[in-house]
Amino acid sequence: MTMPTVYVNDKPVEIGADEKLNCIQAAARAGDTVPSYCWHPELSVVASCRMCLVEVGDKKPDGSVVMQPKLFPGCQTPVKDGTVIVTESAKVKAAQAGTLEYLLLNHPLDCPVCDQAGECGLQDYSFKYGRGYSRLNEPKNIKPDKDYIGDQITLFTDRCIMCTRCVRFTREISGTAELQVTARGSEEEIDIFPGQPCNNKLAGNVVDLCPVGALCSKDFLYEQRVWWLQTKDSVCPGCSTGCSIKIDQNKDTLYRLRPRENEQAQGHFMCDEGRFGWKYIHSEQRLKSPLVKAGGEAAVPASWETAQPAARQALQEAIKKNGKKVAAVISPWATLEEAFLLAKLAKGLSADVTLALGPVRVVGEDDQYPKGVDGKPTKPVRFTIRAEKCPNRAGVEAVLKQFQGKVIGFDQFAGQADKGEFDAIYVLGGDPTGFTAAEAGKLAKARLLIVQDLLTSPLSEKAQYVLPGGAWAEKEGTFVNHNGLAQAIHRALRGPEDARPDGRILWELAGRKGLFHAPTLRQEIAGEVAALAALIVGDVGETGIFLKHDGAAAEARQPAGSAAQ
Repeated sequence: MTMPTVYVNDKPVEIGADEKLNCIQAAARAGDTVPSYCWHPELSVVASCRMCLVEVGDKKPDGSVVMQPKLFPGCQTPVKDGTVIVTESAKVKAAQAGTLEYLLLNHPLDCPVCDQAGECGLQDYSFKYGRGYSRLNEPKNIKPDKDYIGDQITLFTDRCIMCTRCVRFTREISGTAELQVTARGSEEEIDIFPGQPCNNKLAGNVVDLCPVGALCSKDFLYEQRVWWLQTKDSVCPGCSTGCSIKIDQNKDTLYRLRPRENEQAQGHFMCDEGRFGWKYIHSEQRLKSPLVKAGGEAAVPASWETAQPAARQALQEAIKKNGKKVAAVISPWATLEEAFLLAKLAKGLSADVTLALGPVRVVGEDDQYPKGVDGKPTKPVRFTIRAEKCPNRAGVEAVLKQFQGKVIGFDQFAGQADKGEFDAIYVLGGDPTGFTAAEAGKLAKARLLIVQDLLTSPLSEKAQYVLPGGAWAEKEGTFVNHNGLAQAIHRALRGPEDARPDGRILWELAGRKGLFHAPTLRQEIAGEVAALAALIVGDVGETGIFLKHDGAAAEARQPAGSAAQ
């Protein structure tokens, strides 16, 4: 069957028989860019900015082409078989230049101080499509800034181009509708309803959606120039949704997280809890060097060359004495690779060693969006913040089931430890909330306690050996979200002082030769853990791969609004 064909600047592009694309999306298939401001694939179409005007026509069965006499907004114009799109004609270029001149009439020359400089749609399009000069001889219409429209957001009103992306987001995605357009004509502005600041749990997304520097994050404001930042792809560890993100850092200091589009995971957005919840990475409570406690004395700093072999020897001796009295606890914040290395090491030393899952933090219930006027979620669901606040429970459980045949929950394990059933315990942590004093008291009844963790906690204070691990942004590995999607995390910055990535620590603890390499280790895992066989590819790509392909991978997150309405 012949597929529907669209012609973009004389290039034929085949589209699916059931696909609903607009001119912007069809042009992207052909490798051409149609500039736009107000259009976004997850939001309704308003066609207000007029930046995406293109020539549109139809190719007739006899091969002739009939073009429409006027330009059409590409975002609002659906394509079908035989649609002809022209994006580079003199008429289109004149419209683009005119639109930009209009948008820049009252726009302030804030580029030297604007946070958006370097990644601004107005800068980029002005350079590529604009005239490069202004014919305005009148004073600019300057509007006062709004320092408070939300706890995390500030609005530079005179930079706004009234694309209304932010307004549509709060109405269609969060459903909370705090933002609105006030007044009309040259007086129209974005504002909040009096007494209703934009503080919903997804509010930070309006900063990402703003194509200019009107909406800015207070957390990032004036912190860095974006061209200084180094970016790496990763996965948010804040909950089991597993949002795909970008990490922006400079000189090993993390400055911001941004959502990365991934329809297999969360779509285009992320919650504020994940966006702003990374500050513990630079906490003064970070474990920065190995600690060793001799007898009843206080723990003292030690080198890796001293602490790591000593911890390994102590663990081996405990297992040799009685493997049934030894346990390893693996946090659901650990990567697949780390869980595999520790589980294989422990079970390789003795099949009697107990493997347990670390604490699975659950807060409330799943929080779904958009919300209705009564505050309850409405259908279709567009975004979900999961109650399970750990990124890799599914992955760690797959490893535990493979090596032990079952999963022992932390509460059950802690009860056994409290009864003195274990002489030695190795704890692989990673949860920034750490272990409570009550949990630490139960595990500390073991004569040997080895803790590999991120932050100081009541548990690390009781350990004989403390090995400082890395945060998720400081290491390579794999997280599996609630839906069975395996995604790669990448090392974006180095840990403080002598802290090391957990994968490296466990690799060396296991006595393996060479260097830790996550893609290669994934292939080894796929060969040994049946539930993770899909990882045989090694490189899981930018969007990850589902561990199962039986239809169960379909996520509850519904498709976005129509591309063309």
